[in-house]
Amino acid sequence: MKQQQSRTRVRKGDLVRVVTGKEKGKQGEILSVVLGKQGAFVESLNMVKRATKPSQGQEKGGIVEREGRIHLSNLMLVCRSCNKTTRVGKKILADGKKLRICKHCGDALDKEA
Repeated sequence: MKQQQSRTRVRKGDLVRVVTGKEKGKQGEILSVVLGKQGAFVESLNMVKRATKPSQGQEKGGIVEREGRIHLSNLMLVCRSCNKTTRVGKKILADGKKLRICKHCGDALDKEA
């Protein structure tokens, strides 16, 4: 079975705000993105309880609270420089690399830029 390859506007480490749902208005950092399900796990948001068995990594079993998946359509990227929710623009640099930019202020959204 082939793994689905899709492009998303958000990446691990981005700051996002929840637009709809029970966590509406809250923001946090993305821990991971699930491409196949079009969702993301956001730090300290959509907390769910899971029953776990004891294992070598986790000596005690029981009920553990962790982040649940939020659909990507319910998240909007927050620009770290202007602190506004923004749509993602793209800019191609002279060396051919693509750069994500904020539609409001024009600053780069990528950390390495």
